[in-house]
Amino acid sequence: SAVKLARLVMRQLKDLGFLQAKFYVSLEPSKAARHGMDAVSFMFEPNPGESARKLADIASSGEIARVMLALKSVLAMNDGPGTVVFDEIDANIGGDVARAVGEKMRLVGEKRQVIAITHQPQSAVFAANHLVVSKSVVNGRTLTSVRRVDGEERVSEIARMLGGGIKRSIVCEDAREL
Repeated sequence: SAVKLARLVMRQLKDLGFLQAKFYVSLEPSKAARHGMDAVSFMFEPNPGESARKLADIASSGEIARVMLALKSVLAMNDGPGTVVFDEIDANIGGDVARAVGEKMRLVGEKRQVIAITHQPQSAVFAANHLVVSKSVVNGRTLTSVRRVDGEERVSEIARMLGGGIKRSIVCEDAREL
């Protein structure tokens, strides 16, 4: 199962911008415990010529996020949970990679409910539903509100995420295109 899982994760990683990375699942015998008799480590080789090492020891936060998305994608598609939560899985990435992450989450969303917290407009545009979370201080207390946006309000929110400052019309055009 470890070899099969690694092979499936590597396919997902290619979609997420890791064209030459390697992923392995290392199993080491361990004392019998509640979850079995093996110590499991995820091994990662992000670039050719580097030796595979424990993911937790070598990967950046952006790399870890994409590997976890690949892993969760495989697990969700193979009898995983009904709901998958991605909390800023696209942190520390941008551009085409953020778009690939959004597309990957959309694919998972075809089989499972996906709840994704993101600040990346390239990822957010793939959502079936777009919710905006905001905070305000009322009478010295911080309150959080959540509201759904769609249509032109969603375009405005994507434009805001893109950093829609002075050239608002251009940013809104970009948001609409996304």
